[in-house]
Amino acid sequence: MHAMQYELTLPADYDTDIVRARVARVGHLLDDWDGLGLKTYLLRERGRYGSPINQYAPFYLWNTVEGMNRFLWGGAFQGLVDDFGRPTVRQWTGLAYAEGAGTRAAFAVRRRLPVPDGSELSVLLQDSVDEAERLAGQDGAVFATAAVDPSRWEVVRFSVWEHDAPKADGEVFQVLHRSAPGRDRLPLGRHW
Repeated sequence: MHAMQYELTLPADYDTDIVRARVARVGHLLDDWDGLGLKTYLLRERGRYGSPINQYAPFYLWNTVEGMNRFLWGGAFQGLVDDFGRPTVRQWTGLAYAEGAGTRAAFAVRRRLPVPDGSELSVLLQDSVDEAERLAGQDGAVFATAAVDPSRWEVVRFSVWEHDAPKADGEVFQVLHRSAPGRDRLPLGRHW
């Protein structure tokens, strides 16, 4: 499993209904994308749910590198580049994926944490696996995942919730749409 995200930070006075309309228009295009586990179309709005900024920041879990590459290099991603410019695309290697009992994705929480120098990697990364399992077991959780970027030594913890009071710490996003053609093929549990 590969996690991927890009962030488009928008002006403070940006009309976020433009993002909502764009997602309503094109979000369904990935509903059957081969190689995609799931994509959450995420929005932060300045002054809502503690956000200091307006930001469009889709988060992906890929089952295959080929599916991810076909998205990035095969033309689909070019539409976003044409509309907003080319963002930096972050990628992490999957550590864990856990399903919750929730079904309606309404909010997501992302937390990025540095991997401190001198830390015992297996212990620290197992903590992120355990946290994904713990979060997925909470009331209202749809799923939780953890991944690591060893080039930056950063862990990302990401969870999706049915309600606006998620039981996770981090940046809160509204989920505008979810494409999940390969969710049932995402490997459960720890990935090593």
